[in-house]
Amino acid sequence: MRYKIILLITTALIATGCDRTAEGQSVAVVNGEEITSSELNGELGMANIAPSLDKTAATSQVLQAMIDRRLLAQQARADGLDRSPEYLSRQRRTTEDLLISMLAARKLKTTKLPTATETSSFQASRPEIFGKRETWGLEQIQYETPSDTKITSEIMASKSLSALAEVLGKNGVRYSKAKSRVSSAVVPQEMYRKIVSLPPGEIFIVPAGAQSVANVIVSREPAPLSGSAARPVAVAALRQTQGAKLMEGTLKDLRDKAKIEYKEGFAPK
Repeated sequence: MRYKIILLITTALIATGCDRTAEGQSVAVVNGEEITSSELNGELGMANIAPSLDKTAATSQVLQAMIDRRLLAQQARADGLDRSPEYLSRQRRTTEDLLISMLAARKLKTTKLPTATETSSFQASRPEIFGKRETWGLEQIQYETPSDTKITSEIMASKSLSALAEVLGKNGVRYSKAKSRVSSAVVPQEMYRKIVSLPPGEIFIVPAGAQSVANVIVSREPAPLSGSAARPVAVAALRQTQGAKLMEGTLKDLRDKAKIEYKEGFAPK
């Protein structure tokens, strides 16, 4: 009898879901699952639609993308993927990342905006982003990072791309040549300082896992950022630094108060 009651309730719920209509807060119903106007507005906000685009057409396009995503997600659930260990692990990671991001944003709201003096001081300390910002033309050699320390030593002793190519060739290390352009604003501060101290034409090497990239600057185009255009960039960078410090402090407090137990062999040394 109890089984029949549960079956009847389940059937009624399914029927109710199938009977949902796109009205009120619902802008669409996909196999009984609603897409609400707040969900749609959230997607529109993240889409960064240009003001020049037709709003109605853009809204329709975003909604169709949401419907397609919902259909594929429904199929994945039907295939049982939402019950797999991999899904559960990745879902937890995604949820944690979102919560941490929201926590950081909330804490940052309690801090004061950088003052004009702080902003000016920051701009002066980061010439690669502001007053001395440049666009660099690069010639590059991309190669597989060797594990042999002898070859590595020869590579590090190379001062030019031609010398590096000779070392790689004689040691059978595969490589390719390329060209690129990069703004000095995206170069990490310590790396920037090392690069600008190099003699003209000398290479600098950037490791990238199994690959490494040797670069030489062949052209420099000034692209300074100053005045009213520089302030929002400086404020954003300072706010990012503020947020990082806040989260570091929060994490330290949480670790001090937390009870953390490790399985034998997993504790940090």
